[in-house]
Order: sequence, then structure tokens, then C-alpha cells
Amino acid sequence: MRKPEVTFSVSAGSAAQFPRDGLPEVAFLGRSNVGKSSLLNALAGTRQLAHVSSTPGRTRTVNFFRVGNEMYLSDLPGYGYAKVSHGVREGFEQLVTSYLVDRAPLALCVFLVDARHDPMEGDQLLHAFLLEQDLPYVVAATKSDKLGRGAVAQRLRALEKGLAREAAAVVAVSAETKAGVPELWRVIAEAAARKREDMKDARPAARPARVS
Repeated sequence: MRKPEVTFSVSAGSAAQFPRDGLPEVAFLGRSNVGKSSLLNALAGTRQLAHVSSTPGRTRTVNFFRVGNEMYLSDLPGYGYAKVSHGVREGFEQLVTSYLVDRAPLALCVFLVDARHDPMEGDQLLHAFLLEQDLPYVVAATKSDKLGRGAVAQRLRALEKGLAREAAAVVAVSAETKAGVPELWRVIAEAAARKREDMKDARPAARPARVS
């Protein structure tokens, strides 16, 4: 596919600030140190799109990045690492839930897991939530460049039997080498295109003009 133009749109601290133009949205979810910002930058072909912090867990808003007139990529706060108060953590977990539940433009969830490690408790909880809400998702195994080819294949097989068994796809990706990035883009683009068609079909038909 052609290289997309991705630009920052809005940082939403509440549901009232979410985009309202109806473009399909693809959400990025995962642990705070799984590499969401790095992967978003790799998808956009720049290091300047999403801020990569040396301290994981800093994202406490839903950050929207617009891909031309095609879709938004939404970067959701991570889980399992943020060193913040219980009240603050509850606040952005509620924000994530308010986004994921009944968000009409949501076309796909990109569920990021670290290819080097077995899924953790937070990953299992997110998997259960995606299934409970019947949300379409793809699993992206990040930092795959840190493993050999055989180890990556073994990890993908394990994910296919576990977290990715209901997923649309499971893709090994690397923000450093860009391995798997084109494949992930294809999955994202196809999901956004389907959502655009679904939303078009769901629009009420125009009323016929009245004849006086």
C-alpha cells in the first residue's frame, strides 16, 4: 500500500473530546512498556509522531492520529507499569473503557504484546475484555528483532493458541527494523475500509422530495 500521511489530531482527556467526524478508528492497546509509541512512529515512517518516553506509563489521554481522510489511529493509555496514584490510574482506566465500549467508529484493536515474554496478567485481562465486548482485534508481537527467527515463529504459534486465537491476525513487528510493519498496515487498512462500508450502509436513506 502507499505510504500514508499520518498527523497528530487531538489528545482527549474525556469522551467529549473524541473525534466526531465519523472516520474509522483503530485503537492501539497494551502494556505501558510494550512499545506502542515506537510502533506508531514506525507505521507513520517518522520518529516525531508519538512521543517515546524513557519512563513508561506517561500517557494518560487517548491520543488520536489522523491518516489522511481514511481513519484515525488512537493511542490508548497503557497498563501494568504506570507509577501513579490509585485514583489517577482509575481515572485513565475509565477513559479507556469509555472509549472502547460502544464506540461506533472503532474498526479494530491492535493488541500489542512483547514478543520476548509470556503474556502477563494485564494481557490476559485485556484479552478477556476484548472477547466480552466482542471487539475485533489483531495481535502485534513487538520487539521481534530481539529474537531469532525460530524463537519468533515459536512465539507466534503460542500466541495463536492463546491471546490471538480469536484474532483477525497475529503479526511479529519491529519498530527498529520495520519488519512486519507493511503487513500490519494492510490489516489495519482492510479493517478501516470495511468499517467505512458498514457505516455507509448504516446511514438512513435520504427521504424522497415532496411533490407539491
